[in-house]
Amino acid sequence: MRIRTTSTQRTYRYVRLTILAATLLLAVAVAVEQITGGSLPSLSAAYYTPAGPMFVAGLFVVAAAFVALSGHSVEQGLLDVAAVLALVIAVVPTTVEAEACGEAVRCVPPAVLPAMLNNGVSVASVVLVGVVAGVVLSIVQGTMSRGAALTAAAVGVVVLGLGTCALVAPGAFLLFAHNTAAVGFFLLIGAVAAIAAWRPQRAPERFRPAYAAVALGILIALAGLAAALVLAIAGGDVTRPVPWVFLGESLALVLFAVFWLLQTAELWNEPDPRLRA
Repeated sequence: MRIRTTSTQRTYRYVRLTILAATLLLAVAVAVEQITGGSLPSLSAAYYTPAGPMFVAGLFVVAAAFVALSGHSVEQGLLDVAAVLALVIAVVPTTVEAEACGEAVRCVPPAVLPAMLNNGVSVASVVLVGVVAGVVLSIVQGTMSRGAALTAAAVGVVVLGLGTCALVAPGAFLLFAHNTAAVGFFLLIGAVAAIAAWRPQRAPERFRPAYAAVALGILIALAGLAAALVLAIAGGDVTRPVPWVFLGESLALVLFAVFWLLQTAELWNEPDPRLRA
């Protein structure tokens, strides 16, 4: 029997598949760079390699898809904030060891700062316009809720907070913005997975153990990354004999893909409200 669907239902399917495709795009680009250009100290270091355009493009696609999935649930609010953090990861590069750093051990090379400034201002402006437009539309349409207001406020705080930090303390911003955004991004994905695992009304029983494993795995990966970063700050070598940061980020990326694979499978046949009617 042919399953009846609507364009809305198919669109949500394709959006979730797009997230998986963007993740695969990023993974393949990094893998090709590992093979042709040598080992990377971290996934984020791909920004400075030929894989850089795919790294940035993949994150922008993920951010756009998160916004397209927007709804009124707690999970969707968390994903909206995660979308903003994905954009920060894309436009604010990680620090690297380079001759241009001078006396500093690591820095964002001066050569990329003009592009970062241009992209950062552009992204922040569009996000803030989007927040204002979303709030106005919600009020006009009568769909404003406490959750929507909190999400809009959280996004505004993230953007304005990072912008203020970049203006007041640019050195600290360049050192910590990327890693802070990356940790926050995966924490939010882990939180969404945890909600799906421990709130029975959110996911069928057969999916809950997998969601719990994803949430726990992301927490372990982030704990390992935190330990590696502390070791690096203390002067330790986290690239030999094992590239711990790269492995930790790769694990988090795999778990991210697993989460969206589960979401796609679970919600593939989610009824469209119009069909219920």
